[in-house]
Amino acid sequence: MSKIVEKVFFSENVAKFVLEAPDIARSRKAGHFVIIRLDENGERIPLTIADGDLKKGTITLVVQKVGVTSARLLDMNPGDEILDVVGPLGHATHIENYGTVLCAGGGVGVAPLMPIVKALKAAGNRIITVLAGRTKELIILEDEMRKYSDELIIMTDDGSHGKKGLVTAGMEEMIQKEKIHKAVVIGPAIMMKFGSLTTKKYNIPTEVSLNTIMVDGTGMCGACRVSIGGKTKFVCVDGPEFDAFQVNWDEMLLRMGAYKVEEREAYEKYLSTLETERA
Repeated sequence: MSKIVEKVFFSENVAKFVLEAPDIARSRKAGHFVIIRLDENGERIPLTIADGDLKKGTITLVVQKVGVTSARLLDMNPGDEILDVVGPLGHATHIENYGTVLCAGGGVGVAPLMPIVKALKAAGNRIITVLAGRTKELIILEDEMRKYSDELIIMTDDGSHGKKGLVTAGMEEMIQKEKIHKAVVIGPAIMMKFGSLTTKKYNIPTEVSLNTIMVDGTGMCGACRVSIGGKTKFVCVDGPEFDAFQVNWDEMLLRMGAYKVEEREAYEKYLSTLETERA
């Protein structure tokens, strides 16, 4: 069991949770994730560790409401307990002094990007960060990212905060300004695809953190398989970070939509059950 000690809403559908998890806090590194299960009847979902406090024995997760489990989690409060929090899982981010690193985050993808930015900065890199979202309300962790970035710009689709435009426009602007030695792009799959196409034009080595469907997190179920450089890899044990230029994005996007109908039906059933309980 893991107790929720803090909950802060970034927007109506996105919240930060701080959980008691001393063993995970002690061993986690940038790039690691956990798999949680709310109760014995719940599904397992992966969430990247956005931060941790070794002294307090806590980890920080950022959750966006996209389905039944995330909706249920957003309804939980400090003091409530989560049955299973398993981790840290996956490979930690490889950190070294590359020089100047362009870090681009979209939506809740900023959460897994944050510990990577902190680690890269600690390794002596110059950090240029682009944060993007559809609206101002969907830009998260701006103050924290600004603290660890040498330069930061905000891009919003509607121009409600920062500059109007997509993340790729902000990336292009920064690439034109100075020599970039490495890029890290994390966000929705379609954003990572086009972000990596942008860096590929300039031959900038680029890493992405893939957010595929995942069940057990140990490589046994095969739900998270992707094609990397023509070979089958499992995001949970081989990733979650990969060379962006080797990812078969079209295949990944197709696989991520495999259960859209079932997910929508489950969510509608969940909402119906809530309405009945509240009636």
